[in-house]
Amino acid sequence: MARFGVEEEFVLLDEQTLVPAAMSPATRERIPEDAAAGLTPEYLTCQLESATSPATTRADAEAQLRRTRSLIGTYAADQGAVFASIGTPFISPKRLTVVSSPHYDAVDAQLVEITREHEVNGLHVHVEVVDDEERVRVLNRVRPWLPVLLALTGNAPFAHGRDSGFASWRSILIRRLPSSWSPPHFRDLADYRAHVEQLVAMTAIADAGSLSWAIRLSERFPTVEVRVFDAQLTVDDTLLAVALTRALMVSDAIDDAPEIGVDAIDASLWTAARFGTEARLVDPASGGIASFWDVARDLLDRLRPALARLGDEDFVTEGFARIRTDGTGAERQRRAYAEHGTAGLRDLYRASTTAI
Repeated sequence: MARFGVEEEFVLLDEQTLVPAAMSPATRERIPEDAAAGLTPEYLTCQLESATSPATTRADAEAQLRRTRSLIGTYAADQGAVFASIGTPFISPKRLTVVSSPHYDAVDAQLVEITREHEVNGLHVHVEVVDDEERVRVLNRVRPWLPVLLALTGNAPFAHGRDSGFASWRSILIRRLPSSWSPPHFRDLADYRAHVEQLVAMTAIADAGSLSWAIRLSERFPTVEVRVFDAQLTVDDTLLAVALTRALMVSDAIDDAPEIGVDAIDASLWTAARFGTEARLVDPASGGIASFWDVARDLLDRLRPALARLGDEDFVTEGFARIRTDGTGAERQRRAYAEHGTAGLRDLYRASTTAI
């Protein structure tokens, strides 16, 4: 059974204003002490990343994710703040502070003005694929389905203290980066490496680790890494994204899809970011245009054998039903704000890092 790993990014917010806040020295000192939880500072001083150990079952990943969220909830409470698992904060200061490190300093120097409002938090899902060439084939097979994954999981509706109109404003911010959204179709591993080397040679990126494609080959592990997701409100939201990603990578039921070009995939990513589950997308199975829910139902039917083998069929079926009833993270955030203002958002965010 394919092993997988989950990386979640969180943003620390002032509990009154919901403005991103730098972690205190005391909080930063505690992170190495809790290294077993896979916690590391992220690009900005208000960000924290968690990474699970390799897992083989959803239950294993769930236990790790819940433990980590509980831990960082304690960090935040001790600082009079809230750690939120959201794609973008409700409001941002005009200037964000980058964590000092050789890699992040180089990224900051490259992005200049972009960094000043680049407070984005994502969910990254790694799935182990041992063979080098097979990793490229898996990437090619999954990339047309990226818009479906994004539409189902958008969780970044706010920008500058107001509704952005997008389900995933994070995706729009990432679009400004030199390598983002869908990668092209690759002939083989050599072709993949040639594309990356070209980006490095023109100084568009510093190295392969700086690629912002929504799906890429990991440089550290024998995995394919899907990066299309906003950080998710709840552990169940995260696990739904993980289960779908793993099934997509191991299923042979999507091999008959026609070749879909980068422009069509990127246009579908835009409509997914804008409209969420109300989006119209290029259907990877036919090449035609269809509603998100029509494409999603077809994908779920195709993935059922793989989901059943992995023990995730009922969980994913129930997850789809839950999203239809309760809405995506973006819809739940909008509802909380409409009903209770920033206090509603604060309570929603805090609940995701205190419930066990």
